[in-house]
Amino acid sequence: MAAPPLGPPPPGAASDWTIPQRWADYTADEHAVWSLLATRQREQLRDRACSAYLAGLELMTAEPGIPDLARLSDQLRELTGWEVVCVPGLVPERVFFEHLARRRFVAGRFIRRMDQLDYLEQPDIFHDVFGHVPLLADPTFAAFLEAYGRKATEHPELTDRLARLYWYSIEFGLVREDGAIKLYGAGIVSSHGESEYALDSAVPNRLGFDLRRILRTDYRTDDLQESYFVLDDFGTLLDETLATDFVALSAELDSEPVLPPGALLPGDRVIHRGVREAIAA
Repeated sequence: MAAPPLGPPPPGAASDWTIPQRWADYTADEHAVWSLLATRQREQLRDRACSAYLAGLELMTAEPGIPDLARLSDQLRELTGWEVVCVPGLVPERVFFEHLARRRFVAGRFIRRMDQLDYLEQPDIFHDVFGHVPLLADPTFAAFLEAYGRKATEHPELTDRLARLYWYSIEFGLVREDGAIKLYGAGIVSSHGESEYALDSAVPNRLGFDLRRILRTDYRTDDLQESYFVLDDFGTLLDETLATDFVALSAELDSEPVLPPGALLPGDRVIHRGVREAIAA
C-alpha cells in the first residue's frame, strides 16, 4: 500500500512520485516471470475468483508478458475513468491516497525474480497489476476505491483505521456470488498459496463483513490471514464507505480495544469458525 514518510520524490520521479514504465526495457526473463505467474494464477482462479475480477482480467491479454500500462490505462479510462501509473516502489501514504482519489492506481515497475515466485516482501508489478487492476474495470468497485482514497486524503489522522479497511477488503477480501464465496482481494488473487488457503483451509475464520468490526481488527503482513471478511456485494462496500462518518466512528472506537487478527466476538456473523483456538476479545 504505502510506507515511507512524506519527503521529496526520489531522483528520476515526478513531483507526484510517478516514473515512466519503460515497457520496452523489460528483459525476456522478466516477461517470462510474469507469464509463468499469470498462467498459474489464471488456471487457479477460474472457479475461485469473483466474476468481476475474471472479466477485468481479460484486459491483460494483449502482451505475452508484462502489460503495457499505457495501453491498459487507455482501456480503463473508457470503462471507469481509471489509469495505472508507475512509481519507484512504496510511496508515502498521502501520495498513495491522493492518486486513488484521482482514479489513479500506482504500481511498482519492477518484477520479482524467478526464485521469488511464491513470496516477495515488497509488492511488485505482478501484485499491483494482476492483483488490483482487474477490479478497476468494475464500475462499483472502481467508485469504492475512489471514495476510499478521498476519505483517506481528507482524514490523514485516521490512516491506521482506514488501513484495516484496505487490508480486509482491497487486499484480502472475499465476496458472496451465486451462493458461493469467491476471491477478490489483490493479496489473495496474486498469491498461489493464499488463493487456495483463503477458500479451502479450515484454519482461518471467515466472517460476515462488518465495517465497525474491521476498523477494530489488527492484521499481520508476514503470514497467511487468520480471519477473512466476506462481503455480500461490492455495492455494500461502496455505500458504507460513502455513508460513514469515519471521524465520528473512530472516536467511538477509541474506547474499545484493538482486536487481534484471529479474534471472535459474540456478535460476529461466523460463516466458518477457524480451527485455531479463538482469542477472547
